[in-house]
Amino acid sequence: MSTTVIVVIDGFGVGAMPDAGTLRPGDLTADTCGHVLDHCRAALGRPLRLPALGELGLGLVHPHPDLARRTSRPVAAGRAALGYPGADTFAGHQTMMGADFSRVTVATLAGHLDEVSGALKAAGHLVEPLRGQPLLLVDGAVLVHDNLEADPGINWNASGRLDEQSFDGILSIARTVRAVAPVARVIAVGGHADGPLATYVRDGDGGTVGLDTPATGFYRNGGLQVRHLGVDLDHTRQLPDLAARAGLPVTLVGKAADILACEAAVRRPAVATEEVLEHTLAAVRGGEGGLLVANVQETDLAGHQQDTGRYGSVLEQVDVGLAKLAGLLTGPGDRLIVTADHGNDPTIGHAYHTREYVPVLIHRPDAAGIELLPDAATLADVGATAAAALGLDADALTTGATLLGGPSGRPAGPPQ
Repeated sequence: MSTTVIVVIDGFGVGAMPDAGTLRPGDLTADTCGHVLDHCRAALGRPLRLPALGELGLGLVHPHPDLARRTSRPVAAGRAALGYPGADTFAGHQTMMGADFSRVTVATLAGHLDEVSGALKAAGHLVEPLRGQPLLLVDGAVLVHDNLEADPGINWNASGRLDEQSFDGILSIARTVRAVAPVARVIAVGGHADGPLATYVRDGDGGTVGLDTPATGFYRNGGLQVRHLGVDLDHTRQLPDLAARAGLPVTLVGKAADILACEAAVRRPAVATEEVLEHTLAAVRGGEGGLLVANVQETDLAGHQQDTGRYGSVLEQVDVGLAKLAGLLTGPGDRLIVTADHGNDPTIGHAYHTREYVPVLIHRPDAAGIELLPDAATLADVGATAAAALGLDADALTTGATLLGGPSGRPAGPPQ
């Protein structure tokens, strides 16, 4: 049985999309890949060591002095537009798996305070505004607020310190909010903060008010627990469920295990890049074949923390793992697809995601040569391409077209 592995390098954009400056005009200069390469060369006195990404064709998609412009591998390489509004991990992954997220509802919590407060009170919670601001303090411990890490109005959070409230308690509050929220995602977040959460509340863009999660220490202090509660989707028309119903093994690793739906999947949640790569390599070495989707989250965290050096270090770690994966995926029909869900340029001057094209790098050991792909209109084309590689009907997904030809495919050409 052939194996298809999709590795999502979270927040790894390769240049601003034309509409990237709609919300923040400065984002038109976003280039996560290029800016990280430039910064690290200046800081380290050497280029980042990314030979595997070079062999997979990253330099063909994003020309840069520190990336190889040639490869001996029979890869297919191109870029993808996001295919959903804003720049968001949940919407990115759901779109990549075949969902249609082109009409996500955008709303700030301020416009729905009465509705959310009423639902929480009906569920037996004590609810009050925090210092008169448009966010809610629930049971004296959990903040319900706008998510400040995605574009305004895409997501809401329910955040709590685990020494004040159990994660089950935080999750229960998030589920009550999810039942009335019009936004794409409600995220339950529990962790260990450096101080009271109210200390880290700040204004965001577009009239949002929320918790500055990176500043709290949640990402640094260990024990982070997260659950993503998304809008209702027809998961039977997404890639993991489609593969599972065809009898293929499905494994979800890292953040993908938290945000993708598939009852039959083996889940290996992890945040540390080393652990994500270990789980991914172990699943491939297991030899069962099928579909594996892995998310490398620490690149995204480095982007939020505006830590360009850490971003580069994680990229080098990922590159080593990609080399090992490519060395294992050598059978006819095996595929390694390296891509991203959005950008997160750590040099841009803010801690939000950036709306960028993402790479689509496809390792094809049984192909005859290199193929340069046109820009894909949506990340859903990645899922459709993976479906075709697994012998599945890509038309069974809600949306998406295969990038490598076939009934739903398109001809190859140079990146636009």
